[in-house]
Amino acid sequence: MPVKIRLQRHGKKGNPFYWIVAADARSKRDGRYLEKLGTYNPNTNPATVEVKLDNAVNWLEKGAQPTDTARTLLSYRGVMLKHHLNGGIRKGALSQEEADKKFAAWLEEKEAKIQAKKEGLSQSESELKAKRLADEKAVSDKRLADAAAAEAEAAAEEAAAESTEAEEATTEVAEALAEQTEAVAEEATTEKEAVAEEVEQEAKQTEAPAEQTEASEEKEE
Repeated sequence: MPVKIRLQRHGKKGNPFYWIVAADARSKRDGRYLEKLGTYNPNTNPATVEVKLDNAVNWLEKGAQPTDTARTLLSYRGVMLKHHLNGGIRKGALSQEEADKKFAAWLEEKEAKIQAKKEGLSQSESELKAKRLADEKAVSDKRLADAAAAEAEAAAEEAAAESTEAEEATTEVAEALAEQTEAVAEEATTEKEAVAEEVEQEAKQTEAPAEQTEASEEKEE
């Protein structure tokens, strides 16, 4: 029975999660499997790959063929290297102790790379967060500055409007006073003319009896 080591899809739509399985090559992709060998989660950064090392190596030694993606994941966790070292032991090219040392050194180097990537991602995330906060602060400061400028402009316009209203009120008061002064002057002029006319009439009335008396005296003579 030909055996394939491949991925079996799980998870929700848009958020896939995979099992690494050994399955009959004739079965459906997400159908029955012979053994679950690990998991692959591409939704984390870096991606999370967990593999049962000895079990996967055992299936490879039985002739199971991994798909390209499965081979990449197995290599990522050292399965392919372990399989290769076991082949060297069987051929007598190296001892079990040497193979174990080589594999341990590889694992240490691999873990250091993974850790460095995580730290790099963490630093990048921190820098992005700091930049995002700085951008948000800049936007907030601009909004405050714009609001302050708008408030100052509104206050200036209000002050200008009040000044204009005060000037108009002053002008109205001045015009009203001028009209009152003119009316008083006209009234005074009218009264003065009336008094002058009365005086003139009284003078005429006084002159008339005097003229009559003179005329009478002339007749008697």
